[in-house]
Amino acid sequence: MPGILGGTPDQPIRRAARPVVEAAVGLRVMHRGSRTIGVVSSWTADAVTVSTLTGGERIFRLLPEGFVVDGAIVTLVEPRRKPIGRPPGRTASGSVAAPVATRARVARQSRIWVEGIHDAELVEKVWGDDLREAGIVVERLDGIDDLVESVREFGPGEGRRLGILVDHLVAGSKEWRLAAAVRGPYVTVTGTPYVDVWQAIRPRTVGISAWPDVPRGEDWKTGVCSRLGWTDGSGPAWRRLLATVRSFADLEPAVVGAIEELFDTLLVDG
Repeated sequence: MPGILGGTPDQPIRRAARPVVEAAVGLRVMHRGSRTIGVVSSWTADAVTVSTLTGGERIFRLLPEGFVVDGAIVTLVEPRRKPIGRPPGRTASGSVAAPVATRARVARQSRIWVEGIHDAELVEKVWGDDLREAGIVVERLDGIDDLVESVREFGPGEGRRLGILVDHLVAGSKEWRLAAAVRGPYVTVTGTPYVDVWQAIRPRTVGISAWPDVPRGEDWKTGVCSRLGWTDGSGPAWRRLLATVRSFADLEPAVVGAIEELFDTLLVDG
């Protein structure tokens, strides 16, 4: 039986070809030569720009087998002019997509409320197609200190329901007490145990092993940026984080379940 060195000099050893992946904007990659990790922010016919999690940008040539994507060595190529990154016929939330492009449904009176702009942008990124098809509008509260009064002013009722997504919804917290005060037949409050919506993104999605521990009393986003060496501030950091999210699979199950529950309760009226 021939060994691994068997064969003649004119019979080269064959090996399996590496996968070819399109360098779509938002794709998480690692450059093999420099070990740079980040997301694709732009590309040309022969090069790709990668935005790193430290706030910088690096340009790399599109060489064969030059990158790692999802743990596999790949060859990046210039994208074709079509969206990629999710299975055909599926939205980013995993729902079955409409067979043809349709106009957004006229907005319902019911609403989903979220705490801040980052929460709203994340919901739009993953569930935007579903929201438009269902006619559900997401509005941000900019904090929930005035939640009881805001719900009273909204006036929930039949055909006018509220679904509220709350951060840090854990027993005994301020958020827990406010949620209990507003829940009712037409008001559903769900949430996650996370201090901030950033934590709803799985650490592996952004190339870290875990979110840093930030002591109570210290601004969480500032503390995270400091500990991870993100020197350009929370705004640019969030844009990079959001770019890494391609579907619900990049999020923690707690936030996916919380948002899906809100959809279910708001669609009761058909």
